[in-house]
Amino acid sequence: MKSLVITLFAVLVMYPCFSQEAKVNSGAEIEFAKTLHDYGSIQKGGDGKCVFIFQNTGDSPLVLSNCKSSCGCTVPAWPKTPVAPGAKDSIIVEYNTNRLGAFTKSVTVYSNALTNSVRLMIKGKVE
Repeated sequence: MKSLVITLFAVLVMYPCFSQEAKVNSGAEIEFAKTLHDYGSIQKGGDGKCVFIFQNTGDSPLVLSNCKSSCGCTVPAWPKTPVAPGAKDSIIVEYNTNRLGAFTKSVTVYSNALTNSVRLMIKGKVE
């Protein structure tokens, strides 16, 4: 019994020696001010541009590799140069307002961030 107590005591004393520090994920991280833009009602042929502002909240440069829209009526433009840690930039999305009716479209942003894809949404009604 005495040897069991000594063994358990030794294990408990040595346990902290074998613990490891938690590895912190480091790298680029993208954070958008908003991920949905609602145009509301917009006139046919009106200005279909909107801006999505984002920040690199990580500790490595952020590189946007691609932005894909859900259809050809939505065209994204994104920065082609790396975004430094802490810096802000924007993605401009232009919707073709020559089609009448309600719409909901998406743009998927691909990057080297820890969360490597983010979906941005636009919606509205062309009258």
